[in-house]
Amino acid sequence: MEASERLLAELRQEVRPPVVLELYPDVLPTLAELKRRGVRLAVVSDAWPDPRDPHEGLGIRGCFEVYAITAVLGCRKPGPRMYRCASDGLGLDPAYCLFVDDTPALVTAATALGDAGSSWTARESRETCGRSPPSATSCPSSDRLSLPRGEGRSRRA
Repeated sequence: MEASERLLAELRQEVRPPVVLELYPDVLPTLAELKRRGVRLAVVSDAWPDPRDPHEGLGIRGCFEVYAITAVLGCRKPGPRMYRCASDGLGLDPAYCLFVDDTPALVTAATALGDAGSSWTARESRETCGRSPPSATSCPSSDRLSLPRGEGRSRRA
């Protein structure tokens, strides 16, 4: 059986990120609060070749200054190059960076390089914040993230 022209056209159609990806309800308010507090953000990702386009489609691309992406760097977490790319890109000493992940071993790798670290799972975030995922506006510990712009040792001093 041959595919119809209509079916082939539908298969070639671009799929917009909101069709296949969904943000947790607290993501946008959390990112807005972190930005308000002057927290600078980077993405360290093994997840897909380039999350910038999906992030753009979801309206969150502008929240991240740096992307450390496996497909671009040619290495994966827990390789030190992934973490260093993020801290170097932000111009910060790792001691002024907090690496958050849902895999404790990846957090351990980041802390071994000098980053602060935190591991979150859906269960832990519900226990800590009363809901999932963690929210900068509702977690009492989020004040530790509010390093004002310009504070912190720059790697490029």
